[in-house]
Amino acid sequence: MSESAWERRKQTLIAILAIVAIALHVLLWWKSELPQHLVNLPLYLALFFGGVPLVWDLLLKVWHREFGSDLLAGISIVTAVILGEYLAGTLVVLMLSGGEALEAYAVRSASSVLEALANRMPSVAHRRVDSNLEDIGLDEIEVGDVVLVFPHEVCPIDGTVIEGHGVMDESYLTGEPYMMSKTPGAGVLSGAINGESMLTIKVDKRAVDSRYAQIMKVMQGSQQHRPKIRRLGDQLGAIYTPVAVALALAAWALSGEAVRFLAVMVVATPCPLLIAIPVAIIGSISLAARRAIVIRDPTVLEKIGGCQTVIFDKTGTLTYGEPELTEQIVAPGFDATEMLALVASLERYSKHPLAEAILDAAGRQHISLHEASEISERPGEGLRGVVGGRTIRITSRKAFAAEQPDAVSQLPPLAGGLECVILCDEQYGATYRFRDTPRSEGAPFVRHLQPRHGINRVMLLSGDRESEVRYLAELVGVSEVFAEKSPEEKLQIVRKETSAADTIFVGDGINDAPALMAATVGVAFGENSDVTTEAAGAVVMDSSLQKVDELMHIGIRMRRIALESAVGGMLVSVVAMFVAAFGYLPPVAGAITQEVIDVIAVTNALRVAIPPRSLKDY
Repeated sequence: MSESAWERRKQTLIAILAIVAIALHVLLWWKSELPQHLVNLPLYLALFFGGVPLVWDLLLKVWHREFGSDLLAGISIVTAVILGEYLAGTLVVLMLSGGEALEAYAVRSASSVLEALANRMPSVAHRRVDSNLEDIGLDEIEVGDVVLVFPHEVCPIDGTVIEGHGVMDESYLTGEPYMMSKTPGAGVLSGAINGESMLTIKVDKRAVDSRYAQIMKVMQGSQQHRPKIRRLGDQLGAIYTPVAVALALAAWALSGEAVRFLAVMVVATPCPLLIAIPVAIIGSISLAARRAIVIRDPTVLEKIGGCQTVIFDKTGTLTYGEPELTEQIVAPGFDATEMLALVASLERYSKHPLAEAILDAAGRQHISLHEASEISERPGEGLRGVVGGRTIRITSRKAFAAEQPDAVSQLPPLAGGLECVILCDEQYGATYRFRDTPRSEGAPFVRHLQPRHGINRVMLLSGDRESEVRYLAELVGVSEVFAEKSPEEKLQIVRKETSAADTIFVGDGINDAPALMAATVGVAFGENSDVTTEAAGAVVMDSSLQKVDELMHIGIRMRRIALESAVGGMLVSVVAMFVAAFGYLPPVAGAITQEVIDVIAVTNALRVAIPPRSLKDY
């Protein structure tokens, strides 16, 4: 068992022990007339087996000069034992261990991300030897082997298609939003999801050298350099703890009465820090869940309001991740509607990633389709067929230029996005252009970040082509653009920006996972990938920018209410500490006073779970 797993289990066991001890103590006190030492026996056991390990851990923190609110809790446990306030001491044990256990389970570890990444890959590959098929481990695959990838399987290796026609979803790896057509000669990436057709692939790289393995290595490096975030309670505790101890020692020294020290420490028990802040966090996590936002790391709520830079991945975040036919440039002598009918009639037999976009465009115009015959889709030649007695071919600009160099001048100038060239009876007929559809809310969301949330910089970071990324950036109002970036390059950029100012990174693919982990706050769209959701601090289930705005408001609101509860409770406690220091508040009365302060602080913290009128401001 790893050290972190053991620590998490230990905190959980101590919290359970404290709960059982408190329950037994109350039961014995309520139902019997046993001697007091027997009634307190469960508390003795909880303080010995739970309190002693916690106090020892806190002493080790002191040795390493780490001072926080939990240190004052340790002093409170010792003080409660000395005072004979065993129930109060056990409650502090429960608060301290329970809070740490909950946080340990809420914050995922590097191993969980890497485990999700590893689990996504198949453990075996289907290798073909002559006419036989055998399942072998990925580490047994050699360059030059022939493997079969069945429908809907995850591709286990990097290679080249030698048989079969189909499509693969590579968006998690490359950031490209389209299903990519796979025909003989096409390259495939490990980790891509196969479509409905079986493909036969020749292995180009061993599994350890594959693209997916490289991403795993980047993920490991990202975890090692992950920014360490100082919790809100620790920041306040670093101030509150020395003030409380100094005041208690001063009261003891000036009065010569040790009871003054005990009285001050009882009043100083940092319950507003130990309880009010976790209550505010838990309430905000609940509120976020009701808004279809899953908080995986509670520090997201504490840090998101202070971030100054927002970095977006392109595909699936600022766009819908679906290609759309945006422009039909028809050559003279051809009718646009007739041309679309011919092309769509042929494309319905194709598995090319742009076929669905063409069919959707024809459907929106209510165009009737024709029967097609003699359909073929040879590598490098595009899609060919006969529709209504006319030969239609759908190819690329590069292939058309190679075949008919004298006719290249008929083509429109290059533009961003994807395109295809249409030939009708071997004559140039049209050029179709496609774009990944931008989210309608993208521009207003980006515009409101600076005035409403104090965001100083907005960046677009993508693996897509430069022209496509800049086109989108202009539409949504982002001036800083980084295009054609690999996961490794994305990680370097996010690390650099995070070292300069707190960052929010929004992404949705496996290629975004390292960047999600490196940012101060990582926000993942949807739950299409276990890897991405494990790497992110928050997961937006509805995949909308409005939910990102709601998350930002929930975090800002949580921090404000948590500070009200904690700082307000601490200030009242400081006043009570001065009263106790002057001898006007004995330990028992101080304990009651502290309980009243706790109730007020926690009641105020509970407000976070009440939904406000609106969590959106754009």
